[in-house]
Amino acid sequence: MDNAKLIVISGPSGVGKSTLLKQLFTSYPEKFGFSVSYTSRNPRNNEVDGVDYHFVTSDVFTGMISQNLFVEWALVHGNYYGTAKDEVSKVIDNGKYCVLDIDVQGAMLVKESGVSARYIFIAPESIDVLFRRLSSRGTETSESIQKRLKNAEKELTYKEKYDYIIINDTLDVAYKKLVSCIF
Repeated sequence: MDNAKLIVISGPSGVGKSTLLKQLFTSYPEKFGFSVSYTSRNPRNNEVDGVDYHFVTSDVFTGMISQNLFVEWALVHGNYYGTAKDEVSKVIDNGKYCVLDIDVQGAMLVKESGVSARYIFIAPESIDVLFRRLSSRGTETSESIQKRLKNAEKELTYKEKYDYIIINDTLDVAYKKLVSCIF
């Protein structure tokens, strides 16, 4: 695995990571590959297995952990999420930068393992703005929104451990900052 080709992106749920990454991949399809993560959570209505995530049961996921198949994994919001080593290698072996869209726990595990990567944190302009974004999704209950906001406050305490911090207050500006952090 060529660690210089690894880009780790983190930030609270609802901050716009997926939107920024879709724009990056659309603009530079020949430069970037996405490592499809595994999760034990159920897919949302618009998510496709093998594209958005590899959706597996908790038993399958824990079996993969015991086989040491992950670069990183974490238990988040009661569900497992992880990046398989073979998914990362597949992207890098195709000559592309591998982008990991992972939570703070996972990013810190990658960093602590000594893997060389570019670490980028996407932050909201405020918790209030993040609340509005999560609420407007229409996919979350009040309880899950509160859980995600509490988790976001905790995640924000880690942002200084990243190489770059991008405040996603205006999508176009945040996207330009993301591109400048990479190239």
